Amino acid sequence: MASQREIRRRIGSARNIKQITRAMQFVAASKLRRAQETTLASRPYRETLDEVIADLAAVLSGDDHPLLAERDFTQAHSRLIILITSDRGLAGALNTNTIRHAAREITEHPGDLKVVAVGRKGRDAMRRARVPIAAYFEGFGDRPTFADTLPIARLVSDDFVAGTYDRVDIVYSKFVSTLVQRPVVDQLLPVVPSADTAGIPGNQFLFEPNPGMFLRSLLPRYVATRLYQAVLESTASFFSSQMVAMKNATENAEELIEDLTLSYNKVRQANITREMVEIASGARAR
Repeated sequence: MASQREIRRRIGSARNIKQITRAMQFVAASKLRRAQETTLASRPYRETLDEVIADLAAVLSGDDHPLLAERDFTQAHSRLIILITSDRGLAGALNTNTIRHAAREITEHPGDLKVVAVGRKGRDAMRRARVPIAAYFEGFGDRPTFADTLPIARLVSDDFVAGTYDRVDIVYSKFVSTLVQRPVVDQLLPVVPSADTAGIPGNQFLFEPNPGMFLRSLLPRYVATRLYQAVLESTASFFSSQMVAMKNATENAEELIEDLTLSYNKVRQANITREMVEIASGARAR
């Protein structure tokens, strides 16, 4: 059995860990509120863009813009996956689930494939799996901006137009609630209307000067908006998962302190009993 000094040292370490995890829990909770508000506020804009794209797609085709061009997948094709994870850990199974989702996509749809990694965790995982990485972008911090996603949008749009890739997908963690973050795969290119806009007719908007010119101005921004929304969803998911993980770690530390305190009291009582027995035995021997 461990000595009193050893148990006291373990109790002190557990208390220090508890202080750290509790502080991280509160920090993540404060950042989650801001990230959640930003994510939820951006969704209506994304949904309206989907409606506009659905209306344009009803009257235009891939001949009007290369980002709408569907490729022939019956032959050999190339694919690009944009994997969005975080730079930091201590967020439970969030990054692991997202990476596994991407790995499942890679194994179930073999072919010429490369990855654009956004976030250090995804990059490291793809390197270990020896998946070709076309580009790497560090995470965009606690407050990602629309301008942060523009380089990625230009990169993938130019490569798609040049024919380097036939399809571009985004793998990220979608924020559902504080306790639920779901890894998803969204097709980014070629641009297709969202499934939520399938029933929208093709005449609910009037485009000036004409739909073709409007489409050429809208599509690049639409691609960047889709990427920005995915980054926001991943950021909110990260802080939500980190808050829950740190809360669980704090509770585990409290339970460990209670168990160690009980063990300490047992050892202390045993030592006191032994000393009393030794004193009594010594007195009787006299």
